[in-house]
Amino acid sequence: MWDAGSEAAPAGPPPPPPAPAVTPAPSWALAGGSVLSDEEQCTYLSKSPEIIGHLQENYYNLCVEKSQKINYFILHKLQEVDKEIEKGLEGLTLNIAGNSCLMPVERVTCEDFWILSRILKKNLYINGLDVRYNLISDIGADYAARLLQKQHKLIYLNLMFNDIGPEGGELIAKALHKNTTLKYLRMTGNKIENKGGMFFAAMLQINSSLEKLDLGDCDLGMQSVIAFATVLTQNQTIKGINLNRPILYGEQEESTVHLGHMLKENHCLVELHMCKHNIKNCGIKQLCDALYLNGSLRYLDVSCNKITCDGMVYLADVLKINTTLEVLDLSFNRIENAGAKYLSETLASYNRSLKALSVVSNNIEGEGLVALSQSMKINPTLSNVYIWGNKFDEATCVAYSELMQMGRLKPDNTDVEAFVVDGHVYLAEVSNGLKKHYYWRPTYGAACRHSANAGFTLVPVGGHL
Repeated sequence: MWDAGSEAAPAGPPPPPPAPAVTPAPSWALAGGSVLSDEEQCTYLSKSPEIIGHLQENYYNLCVEKSQKINYFILHKLQEVDKEIEKGLEGLTLNIAGNSCLMPVERVTCEDFWILSRILKKNLYINGLDVRYNLISDIGADYAARLLQKQHKLIYLNLMFNDIGPEGGELIAKALHKNTTLKYLRMTGNKIENKGGMFFAAMLQINSSLEKLDLGDCDLGMQSVIAFATVLTQNQTIKGINLNRPILYGEQEESTVHLGHMLKENHCLVELHMCKHNIKNCGIKQLCDALYLNGSLRYLDVSCNKITCDGMVYLADVLKINTTLEVLDLSFNRIENAGAKYLSETLASYNRSLKALSVVSNNIEGEGLVALSQSMKINPTLSNVYIWGNKFDEATCVAYSELMQMGRLKPDNTDVEAFVVDGHVYLAEVSNGLKKHYYWRPTYGAACRHSANAGFTLVPVGGHL
């Protein structure tokens, strides 16, 4: 159907990286940009026991054998996994995220990933690998592709923001032609562009194991978005896909039209992200027409678009009939009071399936926000509402304070918290939401709190953010 090979000649595997000279300890970079002194480095590393674990030992020995600089951040993470393996645990995720704020980080380069991939090829205990926010590049993408071909336990791979381009995207997509184990791949933020997107669309015609694919912020073009929409009319295994922020030109909303047609034909897709697609009222009408026929979609993200109150007429009408949609993200649109009222009427009188609604930053004033709060008193199913960034008046503050006091709106299920000053009720922002930790990791506490990532908790497609 889609012949990605016609876009460009296949890229051959890049040569192995040159072996740099062995260096002593690395220069540890803190999250704020400062560097630890030699004394502080020694103090940090002295907390680690001697290299006795299986993965640590293999990594250390291989670095010495190949004259490769030892990345002590990787060594520390392998130490943690070795401890879990000693406890008899399996199905572990090796987390070497380069954006950790909790400890010093030396980012993983393509040379580091070359060594890492070699020790993971035959490991039976690790089925998840998270190397987000590192410096793997297209060369490291080749090693990732080889790992996917030889490691038959890996079900989760996170490569987001690793400076991977179209050539690296092609290598990974082609590796997935024969891979039968990977279920969740995150390529977020790697500029694979339209060319790389076409290779991933072609891959979905062949691969029958991948369940969730994240290509958000990858600079996909109109051609590749339409290719995904076409392929997904036939693909029966993908349950979640993220196509956020493609590079689109024109005002015709062609991509939205094709994705709407796909939703009419596809009855397996559970989660769809269309953030920053330049969707206007005509586009949301196309999606709503499809939702009359679709019986599988549970999570729809149309945040950061150009939808106004007129578009809410179509959405309110389809929510009267649709009984599968559970999470709806309308954040950063402009539905205003009229749009909030349309939704409130439907939620109060008809819909009993929607569980979470986000209308963050939609230019809604007190009248519309109070209407939403009133619908929650009638609707027993709607449990999560996110309203920060709108125009609160005292009536709004009192209404949501009452919902929380009576237990109808739980503190973990909203992004506001009531407080009183001089007898007046106000609302403050709380760090809760549908996908707060989609891009970044918190500086304290759990990285995957349910209250901060409620969308993925209510509709769990894939076990990782």
